Amino acid sequence: MTTFTSRIHCPSCHGEREETMPLDACIVFYTCTHCGARLRPKAGDCCVFCSFGSGPCPSIQLERAGGAEESYE
Repeated sequence: MTTFTSRIHCPSCHGEREETMPLDACIVFYTCTHCGARLRPKAGDCCVFCSFGSGPCPSIQLERAGGAEESYE
């Protein structure tokens, strides 16, 4: 089952915030709500959720599951 929320962890201040991940886009910039640091994905990652989140983004989750389409109802 695909997860649509992720807890972003800021490497600068160690603040955390739960965010909703979009299904149809990669978020390549994220501004920490605690310290204002601008996060970018680490080399090899597609988005900030894959680099700093508690789990990978929905597109990577689907890829790892074999690319099967899921129902989001």
